[in-house]
Amino acid sequence: MSMRALIACEMMPEFVVGLRDMGLEVEYQPKISQEEVEGSIQEYEILVISNRILANRKVLENGIRLRVVARPGSGMDNIYSELAAARGIRCVHSPEGNRNAVGEHTLAMLLGLLNKLPKALAEVRNGIWLREENRGLELDGMTIGIIGFGNTGSSFARKLAGFDVQVLAYDKYKSGFGSRQVKEVASEEIFEQADVVSLHIPLTHETREMVDADWYSRFRKPVILLNMSRGGILNLADLLDALKAGKLPGACLDVLPEEPLTPNLLKSDKILQELLQLDQVLITPHIAGWTMQSKVLLGNILLQRIADALHSSS
Repeated sequence: MSMRALIACEMMPEFVVGLRDMGLEVEYQPKISQEEVEGSIQEYEILVISNRILANRKVLENGIRLRVVARPGSGMDNIYSELAAARGIRCVHSPEGNRNAVGEHTLAMLLGLLNKLPKALAEVRNGIWLREENRGLELDGMTIGIIGFGNTGSSFARKLAGFDVQVLAYDKYKSGFGSRQVKEVASEEIFEQADVVSLHIPLTHETREMVDADWYSRFRKPVILLNMSRGGILNLADLLDALKAGKLPGACLDVLPEEPLTPNLLKSDKILQELLQLDQVLITPHIAGWTMQSKVLLGNILLQRIADALHSSS
């Protein structure tokens, strides 16, 4: 009897073919609900999920045949990794697959904010032609602080190589990554010197709402905030207060604490309503790593990780 795989997220057709080429029986159900996964997981050895589905206690305990949980991309915060390890279930992901996309998106959002592109475009579309009011800022001469120097943080640093900027990077769990272009520093140096700070860290018990009023107060000067990692690492109310107080000249967010954003959620969330009215705030719908190229690469890397996991557990 062949092993079965449940794909509970959108993946390229080539990914499905790749699993079948491994001899797996594949069920492709990208719209399946959390409850349906929990109720049927006992039939599968491999589960492929994105952030929409949780590999929670119920999934892992019901998955009596489960051998591998796979997630495209970098985040693993929706997988109960400790329980999976205790049950001998391998958890794999493909963080390299979208690092280039995230690096490009981070730079694009920063340049768009500095040059007031969304505001200017909205005005032109309404027949308003304002030049002085849309005078921008150049990136050259700024100090960019990167917190978290893994796949996406290092990718963003590479994208900055063509600019006359100083790049400072801090990673609590990594060292020895400094180079001619990137200065490895303690976190305090970023708080003292940065004009821009970009967050590239996972959501954990340690980092949840780490970015709050106390965190902003540690910066010596106003700083532009970029968050391409997880929405849960910052407190939105404190973000809004910091923007209003001028502690943040601007913010670029690709992630929110609660996703997806829906009309009902927006209607009930006064803080989000205020944030979206500010010209100095850019928000995109968790698409920093969401390119056509990254979709292919994420799947190809994940296929190899699944094959390796199955081989090592056989």
